[in-house]
Amino acid sequence: MLLAIDVGNTNIALGLYQGKDLVHDWRMRTDARMTADELALTMRGLLGEHADEITGVSALSTVPAVLRELRVMLGRYYRAVPRVIVEPGVRTGVPLLVDNPKEVGADRVINTLAAHYLHETACVVVDFGTSTNIDVISAKGEFLGGVFAPGIEISVDALAARAAALRKVELVRPRSVIGKNTVECLQSGIIYGFTGQVDGLVRRIIDELNRTTRAGEVTVIATGGLAPLVVDESSTIADHRPDLTLLGLRLVFERNTR
Repeated sequence: MLLAIDVGNTNIALGLYQGKDLVHDWRMRTDARMTADELALTMRGLLGEHADEITGVSALSTVPAVLRELRVMLGRYYRAVPRVIVEPGVRTGVPLLVDNPKEVGADRVINTLAAHYLHETACVVVDFGTSTNIDVISAKGEFLGGVFAPGIEISVDALAARAAALRKVELVRPRSVIGKNTVECLQSGIIYGFTGQVDGLVRRIIDELNRTTRAGEVTVIATGGLAPLVVDESSTIADHRPDLTLLGLRLVFERNTR
């Protein structure tokens, strides 16, 4: 079984693949102070009876401190298992058509690979994580660039910290856009405000693609832990893939271990 490990700034996503099928997935909190031994112990606890069935590992990390401990953990606990860590030199098959390819995060490259695998069109991937990342992919699978915006939770935390009369609220859809109390006003601004931001950016991106590359059909894919807050409200998102990065990790493992 292949273990896919996606270390993000806020959460670590784990996926267990049997062939091409994702049979289990888990999420755990990212802690930059976690040691290799703590990481291994937590992962084995989540894997349970499958912990000794791992025949391959594919991983990426956008957190340098955790990436270092991840390397140590894999070398110590999965020494005999084929493994791929996404970094420069790993074959992804994704051309990076940007000013400085070294700046592109491993998660964005892997999401590009997975999106192109799923769709035969140009794609826009909206990743709702610590930041909201919007990545643009050509119909040939080329990474063209994208947009960064503050993430939903970061914005909520900042608002609660800087406004004395406001507080953190449950992130759910309010009963109406026009809030009748402080909680509903905040929920409306968060849910519909971020939806409007994403839809507006996506429409501009698609217009630009059609002007500059005649992209034709463009598929908009949502992923990331906070995507469910926006997907149902968005008028541009066509596909919700919570496991997009895990799928990309499976694909890059296959590409590098054939």
